[in-house]
Amino acid sequence: MTYDGSLARQLDQYSVENARESMVAYEGGGLDARARAGVSATFIPRAVLLLVIVFALCCIGAARVALTSGTVAILQRNEQLTSQISDIRTLNSDLQIERSLFSGSDRIGRIATQNLGMVHANEVELLQLG
Repeated sequence: MTYDGSLARQLDQYSVENARESMVAYEGGGLDARARAGVSATFIPRAVLLLVIVFALCCIGAARVALTSGTVAILQRNEQLTSQISDIRTLNSDLQIERSLFSGSDRIGRIATQNLGMVHANEVELLQLG
């Protein structure tokens, strides 16, 4: 026996009332309710968190690309400067060789005698002031 309020019902007899109560459909329960509910309350924060993480990774990637391209530009400029320094050192050594050739006393004496018609002095002249 079960009690409904203050009345006792008999369970050993089948009644139409029992059949109707057991066939009552409750809407909004089970899988159907979950399907109609849409997104859960935790979906939106998780989606926002995922978007923030993707955005942060994109920003980090962009910063890495910017640093890498800047580094490559600096290294290329460094290589150009190294090449220019090497060329200038080669030119400097060539100029030192030419200077030593042009400042030789034999060359100066030959130019003075052949081109300018100068002769070597036989005696030394002394000038006294005073």
